[in-house]
Amino acid sequence: MKENENGSGNRNENRSGSKNAITGGCSFEAVRPIMTALPYPPQRVEAKNQAYADLLSIDYCGSVSELSAIMQYINNENRLSLQNCSLAKSILGIAMAEMIHLQKLGELIVLLGGQIDFMAGARGGKQRMWTPGYLSLPGCAEEMLLADVNSERETIRQYRMHMRMIGDNSVNAVLERIIQDEEYHIVLLQTLAKEL
Repeated sequence: MKENENGSGNRNENRSGSKNAITGGCSFEAVRPIMTALPYPPQRVEAKNQAYADLLSIDYCGSVSELSAIMQYINNENRLSLQNCSLAKSILGIAMAEMIHLQKLGELIVLLGGQIDFMAGARGGKQRMWTPGYLSLPGCAEEMLLADVNSERETIRQYRMHMRMIGDNSVNAVLERIIQDEEYHIVLLQTLAKEL
């Protein structure tokens, strides 16, 4: 099926011959992660440190986290793909970059002696499992992009706070590199919002 200019689905005959079938018209085959072209530092730590692993678990799957960002972007992309294919592709590209960030954090957590179990520290030392309740899912494209910008800003703020608490230069170098992608995402999201 050919993709419409705006990416909306087409009504085609389906296998049963119905002319009322609705199909998606947005192809995501060529979408790649949207991130800065800078290399990532090596994945290493100076020593095992459970406290550092616990901080990174918050960045991994807390309320403000890479997992939350991925799920929010994927949800937005799914809801936008029939209305605005170009925007949906950009959102998916950002989600793919967040997946790389999630992988980097997961590897650091394991190197630090922590576990990947979708549990993150919360106030009072309690552990909380990741939940979709962490997501912001507004209805229209502009509100989605603004929510994503706010999420990226909060993510950067949290990374910087954690970097002040982590005394491992190798870990902090990876976090600083991730921040560069997040800053790039903010600029892109703001540009996309202006184009609506």
